[in-house]
Amino acid sequence: MTQTVHPLLIELFTEELPPKVLRQLGQAFADSIAAGLAQRGLIGEDNTVTAFASPRRLGVRLSAVRDQAPDAPFIEKLMPVSVGLTADGQAAPSLLKKLAAKGLEHVTVAELAREGEGKAEQLVYRGIAAGANLQTGLQAALDTALTSLPIPKVMGYQLDDGETTVRFVRPAHGLVALFGDTVVPVGALGLTAGRTTFGHRFQGGGELSIADAGAYETTLSGQGNVIAGFDERRAIIEGQLRSKAAELSASLGDEADVGPLLDEVTALVERPTVYVGQFDEEFLSVPQECLILTMRLNQKYFPLFDADGKKLTHRFLIVSNMHLEDPTNIVEGNQRVVRPRLADARFFFETDKKQPLANRVDQLTNIVYHNKLGTQRERVERLRLLSRWVAEQIGSNPDHADRAALLAKADLVTGMVGEFPELQGVMGAYYAAGNDEPADVVAAIHGQYRIRLDEPVTAENATATALFLAERADTLVGIWAIGLQPTGDKDPFGLRRAALGTISAFEQLAAGGRLGEGSGLSLATLFAKAGEVLNAARGEVVNAEHLQAVEQFVLDRYRNQLANSYERNAVEAVLAVSPPLAQVIERVRAVIAFSALPEAASLAAANKRIGNILKKAEDEDKGATLDPLGLGDSAASELATMMKFVQTDAELLYEERKFTEALEKLAVLKESVDNFFAHVMVMADDLEVRRNRLALLAALHRTMNRVADLSRLA
Repeated sequence: MTQTVHPLLIELFTEELPPKVLRQLGQAFADSIAAGLAQRGLIGEDNTVTAFASPRRLGVRLSAVRDQAPDAPFIEKLMPVSVGLTADGQAAPSLLKKLAAKGLEHVTVAELAREGEGKAEQLVYRGIAAGANLQTGLQAALDTALTSLPIPKVMGYQLDDGETTVRFVRPAHGLVALFGDTVVPVGALGLTAGRTTFGHRFQGGGELSIADAGAYETTLSGQGNVIAGFDERRAIIEGQLRSKAAELSASLGDEADVGPLLDEVTALVERPTVYVGQFDEEFLSVPQECLILTMRLNQKYFPLFDADGKKLTHRFLIVSNMHLEDPTNIVEGNQRVVRPRLADARFFFETDKKQPLANRVDQLTNIVYHNKLGTQRERVERLRLLSRWVAEQIGSNPDHADRAALLAKADLVTGMVGEFPELQGVMGAYYAAGNDEPADVVAAIHGQYRIRLDEPVTAENATATALFLAERADTLVGIWAIGLQPTGDKDPFGLRRAALGTISAFEQLAAGGRLGEGSGLSLATLFAKAGEVLNAARGEVVNAEHLQAVEQFVLDRYRNQLANSYERNAVEAVLAVSPPLAQVIERVRAVIAFSALPEAASLAAANKRIGNILKKAEDEDKGATLDPLGLGDSAASELATMMKFVQTDAELLYEERKFTEALEKLAVLKESVDNFFAHVMVMADDLEVRRNRLALLAALHRTMNRVADLSRLA
């Protein structure tokens, strides 16, 4: 059968689509159409898929689509021969019924094949299925695409007939389906496909006729003033933003903040043009975070900063949906809109400053943290005790940690945070600084909501670390204890993030040398203290099982995190011995170095064997003192001698946290261990000999597994 291959264009024209998911919707629509056509054999060779997504349209163009899929052989298994055929080899009623159900009424018994043997022999029909035509295949693919889109919220609306209701993310007004220059007569959402679409809402000239699938973008941009491709529009906007910023010797600020806003404004405009606006410089007396948040969150403006991206200027960039020779009205209109918002921010700031932050703490009694865990005021008292304790363990100032915890949540009752909840902590730090609180207290308040710590802990940031850890320990232990731990992908209280933050704090404490001799801080002691404080305040809320589960939860997060950077078996080996969290990475690196030694594989296998022997001999007295003279075999005595020599050095290196060197010391044991297992029967008949050999293996097992469980490497 002759097949024709042409580009295929599909466009669904709608009311304004949700901007935050537009890119995702556009890509999902394109991928689903392509997958549906490919499944039906309608995609030609060297096909490329181009997705389109603008505020009022979803579209896709496939460069090589067949009008008819090729015929394909198929196999239809019917039923056992013993059921389908009568004794004289004719079709039984059950077979005739099955053939009819499969649309194979015309098939005779002679056309059926047999597969298998004996009772398992089956009747099989082999035939050639006609390939799907484009109209049928596209209709099915389009139906599937529209019902499978990741739509956050579906709305129902009536069609023009006043009776039919359809459901989609937004009302749809047009459908284009062009195979080359020919309309494919498919339908969706009460619409029949044609070649007509619409340009820009204000500058687009009304209806547009698309001549063929390849002319889509040029027709929309040339006649309709619409840039249909999301990525193309985004690149145009970004280029204009950076060009305008460079002209003003300014920058767009932190790139991590630019990207998400750029995605959002790309989904709001079809003909992007960037203009420069400004506000009164007097507003720069307000904390710049307030102004930045107002411009980005409420107005979708791009604030401009000085050249190093730190200090806010009084200018901002507007991404408009219209290109005008004289944009004065657009610029002045946006400046008028933003001024009262900035004035509100200044009002809240000036009003909040009139009351010292410490005087607001008691107002936290009116804010419930959780009905099973008390108010924010009660939580503050827990954080004070916990922060003070952490500060004592890491050599920080307990009084400053206590003060930071007391003031940490006070900004929740300020006007500014009431208006902009995203500024929690940030505003508290400004108000604390204005009240002449110590610099480390101010820094702790400001940094309490950070996702993780990224710098080694020093005297300057130790108070912030104490509050940071206290906050996460109280959250993890408290929320877990009341039964609200994460399930599946649901984590409403952010416990996974709290766990990762806790891990980062221990890493940075270790990097700063704050977990040395004398520190009583570990995951276990931190959570135990959090549980103790919570129980003292709220009754017996936390038990030992909760604490153990929370510690394991954090270690599981760490396991997953480390597996992205290190060998999985090395990570498992280290975590199996539950080491101090701050030592995990250096132990993992030591295990990886050990694994590269030629003796490693043999020792790991021996370690696993020793573990199995000791486990099976649990009833034996393995705690007896090892008597080298009672081992009863020269190979056993040789191992005992070598182990005593290695044990001393390895233990010293271990205490000095020279984990790589400690493991390397074990390499000299390989020959003695191999010789032991080649010549010695551990479970000897003589009770004293057996107990001594088990004691030797138990001591060897402890020495080998000080850094990590080496059996995990076997």
